[in-house]
Amino acid sequence: MYALGWIDPCSPTPEWDSAQVHRLARRLGYPLSWADPSSVLGLAEQVESSGADVVLLPSSAHVDAVTLDRVMAVADVECAAPRKSFGRWSPMRGVRR
Repeated sequence: MYALGWIDPCSPTPEWDSAQVHRLARRLGYPLSWADPSSVLGLAEQVESSGADVVLLPSSAHVDAVTLDRVMAVADVECAAPRKSFGRWSPMRGVRR
């Protein structure tokens, strides 16, 4: 089990955000890898292809609502500040048409 860290590439404080994510990973006991912001794959696709169990964010402001929804289809999401947890969607949540 490991975590995938993500920081919005437009963040004005990437060093601070990185420290927040590293601290959260340590507190939760996850080895940490980082998603690639320059990848042609979106965050949700990177999470799915990596097999990460959780995505760690400095805050929920680092992803938009659509991306958060897509990530929650494949992994849990944990935010450092404010401290929030978003559980993975259940595979039985229904069929979209």
